[in-house]
Amino acid sequence: MPTVGYAYLKDALSLKAFAPKRTAMIKPVTRITLIGDCLAVPQAVAPAQGSTLEHILFALKHEGINLSILAQALETLEAEALIAELAKSPNGVFIRKACFLWESFTGRQLEYSVPVRGSVVALFDPQSYVTGPAIRNSRWRVAFNGLGSLQYCATVERTEELQALLDLDIIDRAQAFMATLPPEMMDRAINWAYLHETRDSFAIEKEEPSEEKSRRFVRLLRQAHERTELSEDYLVELQNSTVSNPFDKAVLFRHEQNHLHNGLRGAAGVSYVPPAPDLCRELMEELMGFANRKAQQVDPLVAAAVVAFGFVFLHPFMDGNGRLSRFLIHQTLCHSGALQNGLLLPVSVAMKHEEPSYLQALKGFSTPARDFWNVTWLDADQMAFEFVGHPSMYRYWDATECAEFTLRMARRALEVELLEETRFLERYDHVVKAVNERFDVRGSDLSKLVMMCLDNDGKVSKNRRKQFQYSVAEEVFEFIEIEVVRFFE
Repeated sequence: MPTVGYAYLKDALSLKAFAPKRTAMIKPVTRITLIGDCLAVPQAVAPAQGSTLEHILFALKHEGINLSILAQALETLEAEALIAELAKSPNGVFIRKACFLWESFTGRQLEYSVPVRGSVVALFDPQSYVTGPAIRNSRWRVAFNGLGSLQYCATVERTEELQALLDLDIIDRAQAFMATLPPEMMDRAINWAYLHETRDSFAIEKEEPSEEKSRRFVRLLRQAHERTELSEDYLVELQNSTVSNPFDKAVLFRHEQNHLHNGLRGAAGVSYVPPAPDLCRELMEELMGFANRKAQQVDPLVAAAVVAFGFVFLHPFMDGNGRLSRFLIHQTLCHSGALQNGLLLPVSVAMKHEEPSYLQALKGFSTPARDFWNVTWLDADQMAFEFVGHPSMYRYWDATECAEFTLRMARRALEVELLEETRFLERYDHVVKAVNERFDVRGSDLSKLVMMCLDNDGKVSKNRRKQFQYSVAEEVFEFIEIEVVRFFE
């Protein structure tokens, strides 16, 4: 079946872009209908084959905004085609959007002086997308409200899953939950969150941090509450804090090509190639601008997803990008004012438990991006990289899956990780108090035995009984087990 809209533009113009998530095709239907991942279009309303502008206008009207495809397709259009369409519909919403984007992408101005009198329209429909602060273009009466700028912009669709997660108000619930805890319990829960966030962020990278490295990362997490703006110098400082090998410490954003590998030999082992250094530096400036200014006017968890995943896809350092990207979730939440009083949502702990989903969210971008690089193995670890794509694939990316994943992890961090830890602390305190009221046991021994019992489904193992047999009476072991079971009941 013939394709229309974005799918048609990608194929007919041989555009270097990811395939659209939904393919619009001419089907034997009576009206435009979404069937799974196919947008079925009746022949009678399909744009004419061969007319680039008609397919652009159809896509803008029925398929939303795909800036990567639009950036390339609009560059192929002659100004006369747009002006002719304007003459037919001078205040039309979609031709105005097309003209606004054409001028933005080409850097040229259409020779059209008739004032537009239609009402101001948002480029991204707020009912369909999570949007940012609007910047109005008075010439076309179009407001750019994307998550970023026209030089770098992420797209987040309001899917049913995403909207349901947004409606949960996860951040407010986390603040409210922590406020219900006694001050000492809250402090202990927060300290636990910092330590385990550090441990699991390194574990995702298959690393076991030293005590010193762990301390540095905990300090890093706590410093996020100072709400420092992102800059190259600040990110370099953060990167230096997360790596221990002096040869891996950065001075600036990278000036050479890097890549991710999957363990296979040669070019087959290259699983992702981020943008070339010059483009990376340009887009990092845009991403930092979004994080410092516009992120505060977007749902904080969506903003955190855009900043964190955008950072890891740009990969501005040769080492330490993964850990920093997860830190940036916390940093963005703090900078937006969403997290207060030292609170941390242990999203890395949640991610460690959901690693396959984390990898899937990363691969949603990295796998199709890899197809636009020719990689040649030279020798040893030396590779030659040739980019055969278009810069727009890095400039304009779909962050919907990444946002959904980030919100799911924030929900798990609250409802599972923090909740389980506070319940553990409550059980621990109850059992320790009960034992101390009846027996005289050395504090360090009692603490270890209670934690071991709680972690072992309410049983003090034979090995532990043997280990403490000369310092703890046998009846204490039995009493600890009874109190743990009593608390559960």
